[in-house]
Amino acid sequence: MTTKVHLLSDDRSRPLVWQTLPSQRGDSPMLTPVLEDLRIRGLGPGRSRRRPDRVRGDKAYSSRDNRAQLRRQGIKATIAQPDDQWANRKRRGRAAGRLPAFSKDQYRRRSAVERCVSKWKQFRAVAGRYDKRDYIFTGP
Repeated sequence: MTTKVHLLSDDRSRPLVWQTLPSQRGDSPMLTPVLEDLRIRGLGPGRSRRRPDRVRGDKAYSSRDNRAQLRRQGIKATIAQPDDQWANRKRRGRAAGRLPAFSKDQYRRRSAVERCVSKWKQFRAVAGRYDKRDYIFTGP
C-alpha cells in the first residue's frame, strides 16, 4: 500500500501544508483537513492567519460541497470543472444555476503547486512509490 500526498503551497512554490494519506482515499474530501492545518505566519507578533486569500485547485477538488465551504469561509476559489460536471450542468439548462466563477489567469498561477511537487520529487522517498509511507515523513 502506498500513500497519496495532499499539498498546499504558496505562490513561491513553498509547501505550507503536507499531508499523506492512504492512496485509496479521494482527493475532494481532503480539501477541508488540509485547509484546517494551514497556518500563515505574519511578519510581526500575533496569531497566524488560518485562511488563504484564494485556493487554486485542479479538477479533483471540484465539488459542490468544497465550493460551498470555501464560499462560507470567504475564500475565493479557482477550480476547474471536470467534463462530467460541465455536461451535467449543460444538460440541466437554466435549472443548473449560475456557473462558478473561473479565471484563466488565476488558474495558470496554479503551476506554483506543480513546481513545488516537482521539487519534492527530487527526493527519493517521495519519488519512489515503494517509499511513500507516512512514517517516513512524520517520524515514528
